[in-house]
Amino acid sequence: MVYRYESDEDAFEEYPEPGSDRSALGAGPPPPAGPSPSRFPAPSLPRPNQLSLPSSSRPSPSLPSSSQPSLPPPPPARAEIPPAAPRSQVYTSATPMEPPTRRGGGRLWQVLIGGAAVLVLLALCGLGAAALLSERGPQPQSTPTFQPNAAPTSAPAERLTLDSRDTDQSPLTAKELFPGKELKLGEGQPSYQVVKTQSSGSCAVAATGEVADLLVRLGCNQVVRATLRTPGGDHLVTAGLFNLTDKASAERARDRVRQLLDERQGRFRGLTGNEGDGTDVLASAPARVGWQVRGHYLAYALVVREDGTAIKAGDAKVGEILFDMIELHLSRGVLQQRADGGTAAQPTAAPTDNSGTQSGDDLPGD
Repeated sequence: MVYRYESDEDAFEEYPEPGSDRSALGAGPPPPAGPSPSRFPAPSLPRPNQLSLPSSSRPSPSLPSSSQPSLPPPPPARAEIPPAAPRSQVYTSATPMEPPTRRGGGRLWQVLIGGAAVLVLLALCGLGAAALLSERGPQPQSTPTFQPNAAPTSAPAERLTLDSRDTDQSPLTAKELFPGKELKLGEGQPSYQVVKTQSSGSCAVAATGEVADLLVRLGCNQVVRATLRTPGGDHLVTAGLFNLTDKASAERARDRVRQLLDERQGRFRGLTGNEGDGTDVLASAPARVGWQVRGHYLAYALVVREDGTAIKAGDAKVGEILFDMIELHLSRGVLQQRADGGTAAQPTAAPTDNSGTQSGDDLPGD
């Protein structure tokens, strides 16, 4: 409770001692120290422009109880009230004022100490790991050595093949086999001149006798071919593809053709061009023939000399022409592009020595 005094005389007036004359003058019990609480109610909070003084360490006086009369407390010491302070702004409090507590300082120190402890722990872990690695020594690296000439351990999985028309359903076209007037097989190589192309649904137009019948029986439904003039101009060649049912039927045709040619029971026909272009020798001159199977296709080529004379056995020039047409162009070129286009994915088969000679004379009834 806070007491306010009107004047210095009221604040420091001595109370009469019990039993003295001054105490007998007043009627009833002696008045309590200080002004009446009803006249000067204590403010709940000090005003901003007022000075609050801490109470002395001396215990605060207690109010008199109803059961036992109490003596009035001695007046407060004069030194507790600064003389320079205005009388209307000086207060004393029964409860001591507590100093403000410092917030944040202790927590900051805790954070700093904790962070330093974590750094020390990490440093110790790093030193331990480094010591462990140094004891083990350098480990040998197991990086595989690249060998450019080493064969692959496993071939990629094949999705489709050229083994059947069921998986290779797109028909052949003359533009697919012979797209232009010239056929160039490699950089810096001379070009073959394309004289005439043909695409037919009847395989019998490209063969005679038992050879034609064999192709029809084995399910051949298409032949695409062309006649070309070699770069030197001294040979003519007819090359193309027979489209059979599957790989098995193509292989049967390959094996049977040699026997039929040797027995002169049929032959492959050359494709003649326009009259007067010198391609009529393809129908009458002795020819050298080669054939090869890839998937359900039978690739073939027929070579004659432009002057119509017979080809000598072991002619290297003719062998190069057959290899260019059958292996390089038809198998590695046309059929490989078909496979790479998504219809199939089958590696190029190794070339086989399927070649022979045939007479230029047509069989009776052809």
